[in-house]
Amino acid sequence: MFRHVFGRRPRLATQTLLAQVTVLCVVLGGGLALTAELLRDSAEQNYEQRALAVARSTAENPVVVDRIAAGDDPQGEVQQAAEAVLRRTGMLFVVVTDSRGIRYSHPDPALLGKEVSTAPTALDGRESVAIQRGTLGDSARAKVPLRTADGRVIGEVSTGVRLSTALGAAAPLIREEGAFAGGALLVGAGAAALLTRRLKRQTLGLEPVDLADLLREQQAVLHGVGDGVLAVDQGGRVTVCNAEAARLLDHDSPSGPGTPLPPGTAIAEAGLPPALARILTERQELWQSVLVVGERVLVVTAQPVRRGERNLGHVLTLRDRTELDELARERSALRALSDALRAQAHEYTNRLHTLAGLLDTGATAEARGYLRELAAAPLATEGRDGARLADPYLRGLLAAKAATASEHGVALRLDEDSHLPRRLTDPLDVVSVVGNLLDNAVKAAESGERRPAWVELSVLAEGDTLHVAVLDSGDGVAEADAAQLFRSGFTTRAADERDGHGIGLTLARQLVDKHGGELRLERTGGVGHGAVFVARIPGVLERPGVLEQPGALEQLTAAEDEPAEHEPAADELVGGAR
Repeated sequence: MFRHVFGRRPRLATQTLLAQVTVLCVVLGGGLALTAELLRDSAEQNYEQRALAVARSTAENPVVVDRIAAGDDPQGEVQQAAEAVLRRTGMLFVVVTDSRGIRYSHPDPALLGKEVSTAPTALDGRESVAIQRGTLGDSARAKVPLRTADGRVIGEVSTGVRLSTALGAAAPLIREEGAFAGGALLVGAGAAALLTRRLKRQTLGLEPVDLADLLREQQAVLHGVGDGVLAVDQGGRVTVCNAEAARLLDHDSPSGPGTPLPPGTAIAEAGLPPALARILTERQELWQSVLVVGERVLVVTAQPVRRGERNLGHVLTLRDRTELDELARERSALRALSDALRAQAHEYTNRLHTLAGLLDTGATAEARGYLRELAAAPLATEGRDGARLADPYLRGLLAAKAATASEHGVALRLDEDSHLPRRLTDPLDVVSVVGNLLDNAVKAAESGERRPAWVELSVLAEGDTLHVAVLDSGDGVAEADAAQLFRSGFTTRAADERDGHGIGLTLARQLVDKHGGELRLERTGGVGHGAVFVARIPGVLERPGVLEQPGALEQLTAAEDEPAEHEPAADELVGGAR
């Protein structure tokens, strides 16, 4: 219909407005017609009762009764009485007839003495009212029997009111009803216009076909991409949460784990990790930021959603980088090991060249002594300090970190009490924890005021538990920053240097927690040194041998406190290639 009227399909807002106005017109028009009909019927009934009352009073007039009972009215007394009634009541007519239907009164004197056009109906003693057409036109009529004192019916009194008079009495009420309907139509049309405007604003001016296309595109994008998507509106209620976002956030709902958050859920009731809840609540803008959420490492992008100048909410995209991060940690550990092996190969080549030179020069005795020395002290790039670390991953990490620290003017050393007689059972996690602690310590020492800059690592085995302590020469950690030091995304670096930072300590604590251990800031600073970080990681060492049962740790530590005559002091750089 709309296409036929307008030549093209109007916009949704226009269709809605026209439909509402049409409904209003139909309802108000029907109501007005029904009300007018009821008012007309009520007016007709009122005037019928009025005609009946006039007829009764006329029938009780003794002059009229006497003249009709006598059968003669030479003076026209009945006509005079009827005319008096007409003047007082405004009736259209007052007609008095005898039992034969002969008129004794009539508005037209020429009809006196003549028979009525309609046969008398009240001669049976019953009253009647009706809308009828007579010689004077349509009228509301009443007919009442004319009785003598003894109750005998001797005639009939007929009265009538012009129908137009009754309709005229109802006209003011109908006009008032029409005015009310018109006002209601205007108010309704105004309300429909406001509702249409609100509908247009809520749909952003889009048509139903556009909304359907957007819905199909949204479903295709949300379930077709590998990223998690979580969106909230201006009021902080969830509007979109796809299955990938629910999986990454480990959201549990009554429908089962990993079920997307239902639309309309408030941020405070969504059970989101604190870091993500804070991003949505504070409407932060992030781009490819790395956050630790539970046991996952996520790349988070947070952006506001706008259409023109209107803010529609906030959306997060989440990408899982946990496996990639594990591969990166494994690669880092393998690189450290390969660096250490490369350095060992270099030293091995140097020793072979030395042995070959001794043999070429005929220094056989010296060559034998050199071989005995090599047999007593196996090849290693880390000197005596590294020889106390049985795990190759950790030795390789220290060798690589020592070289990196040296490039930044920082000396990396191993505490003389360090002792690790067994290999690691989970080297990747330990290397990641130690590596993060060393990286932060090197940066702190490099930026600190103390010179020479240094970082000291202490490693100690107790059963299958590894104890790690990292101390640096930096300026320490401010008391205000200590409480949030392990919060994901927090960093003490300048605003223009924060990209990629603020995750190392969070990740390290997460790895330690995974093993049921503890990582803490032991001291924010002290005399002659900066911050001290301590980690306890249980279950990451091979099972101890007979000599390393519980209680042997103190003996080993005490033995190491007594320097042997054939061993130099252990205060050199760790892992430097010779």
